Amino acid sequence: MRQVLALALLVLAVPIGVGAQQHPDVRRARQLYEELDLSQAIVAARRALNSPLIREDRILTWELLGFSYGALDSTARAVEAFRELIFLDPDREPDVNMVSPRITSLYASALGQVLVVRRVRMDGTTFVAGQGAAAIAFEASRSARTVTRVIGDGVDMLIDSQLVTGPGVVFWRGLDEAGEPVPPGQYQVVITAIEGRNEFGAPLIVDVAHGSLDTLPHLSSLPGYTEQPEFVSPPRNWRPMGIAVLFAGLAAGASIALENPDLSGSPRNELAGAGVLALGVGLALSLKRPDPQPVQANIRYNRLLREQLAARNLEIANENAMRRRQIELTIMPVASP
Repeated sequence: MRQVLALALLVLAVPIGVGAQQHPDVRRARQLYEELDLSQAIVAARRALNSPLIREDRILTWELLGFSYGALDSTARAVEAFRELIFLDPDREPDVNMVSPRITSLYASALGQVLVVRRVRMDGTTFVAGQGAAAIAFEASRSARTVTRVIGDGVDMLIDSQLVTGPGVVFWRGLDEAGEPVPPGQYQVVITAIEGRNEFGAPLIVDVAHGSLDTLPHLSSLPGYTEQPEFVSPPRNWRPMGIAVLFAGLAAGASIALENPDLSGSPRNELAGAGVLALGVGLALSLKRPDPQPVQANIRYNRLLREQLAARNLEIANENAMRRRQIELTIMPVASP
């Protein structure tokens, strides 16, 4: 039954990370593990740990030991191996969808026994210096006080101290102790969890860049408002034409009344000419476009509109002057090598 349980656990476990191994003892331990010779795999892994290993090989070796001890039902040693693995790489953990519940339980037990800061992450952000902040999320494996410092380019300052149980978040405004934007460059944000004499720090490298703010364009008009015409031409006046028609009618009537054979034709001709002349003058006066007349209400409206436009452009000029003095900060996380 013990051998069957070991094989079942091994089949359910995720294979140890692949890749070229830097040390032959690590390569040998992995080969034995894949051949299901777990006891010899443990011996080879222990021997590898006594050799100088690069960090990735050491992580893989402790992971191999944790899976091997778990498959052999050696609970205490499996937890010990997972503890060492967590100290080396707090974010490396078995995939719960691909490993046996026992392996995940052993890993969770080891995680609860150590104090580490894990899952430190930040999304890149851009904001005006003094008006925003970059949010840095993290997780403490146990209830502890976390202290966060920013180090780099002449800056070494405390930015946060809080009691955290589980997930936490820190906000960095990108300012130095004098309240000025930090110089551009790379900085290290170190989150340290403290529990009694136990401490564990997790770094996050970020890149800070400076930028300038775009200025606002001046307005040529206020949105939604248009100037009104200050002079309006009145409609044509047909009164001169009416008077001319009336005068022409009177002249025509007088000409008819003067139809007397004893009178010469001169007075009638003069009356007819005067009537025609009156009609021509009346028509000319009526067809002439009247001179534009000022509209006082529109003049006052336009004056107020220009004053408002000038005031708004003055505000824009002052705001642009302030924007030219401000600095736009872009804070981006730097991928780990």
